[in-house]
Amino acid sequence: MKVSVLIPAYNEAKTIAACLEAVYGRNPGRDLEVIVVDDGSTDGTYEAAKAAAKPGTVVLKHEKNAGKGTAIRTALAKATGEVVLIQDADLEYDPADYAKLLLPIEEGRAEVVYGSRHLAAGNERSYARYYYGGRLVSVFTNLLYGSSITDEPTCYKVFKTALLRSFDLQCTGFEFCPEVTAKTLLRGIPILEVPISYRPRRIEEGKKIRWYDGIEALWTLLRLRCSNG
Repeated sequence: MKVSVLIPAYNEAKTIAACLEAVYGRNPGRDLEVIVVDDGSTDGTYEAAKAAAKPGTVVLKHEKNAGKGTAIRTALAKATGEVVLIQDADLEYDPADYAKLLLPIEEGRAEVVYGSRHLAAGNERSYARYYYGGRLVSVFTNLLYGSSITDEPTCYKVFKTALLRSFDLQCTGFEFCPEVTAKTLLRGIPILEVPISYRPRRIEEGKKIRWYDGIEALWTLLRLRCSNG
């Protein structure tokens, strides 16, 4: 099964090479198509990605910063794999977890798999406001959609490519997560979660999500529930 790994990157010159090395090195023998989208970075991320890329890796560039959701949509348009997996460029998430993320789809048990930071024992927590904010978004999702997921804002989201393309995504920023979650659940498609490892980074290390992105996530979930997508 060919897997397209979509990597949106904005000002991640310090980590993009290590990220690509981890994607390749921790998944030997797996048929991966890696697509990096530099989202208007000003720190040399594009050049660092090109230098670290292996043959066959696609490295694209937005001239201006357009947001994580836009970068994912750009990468999705180029994907040729049967399955797409979202990978952040900052190495908070470990590509060694790909095997467990992909197994339910390979076995035909799921069309959508999320990696849950809360199902694995021993993971560090991010800042309290992010940890509890993410928990709130997950609870709000479950109340609105009748689901039972534990980690809605997780980066590791895996979809059959045709399904993700069918959602007609409109996201531009971090609202990619609630948009795809809402549209999946509105279709009546269950989201299967598997435990993953997680190493949070700090704002001074380049963490970009902010408290107001949580407000936007709640609004996106509510808006799509009221409009049925």
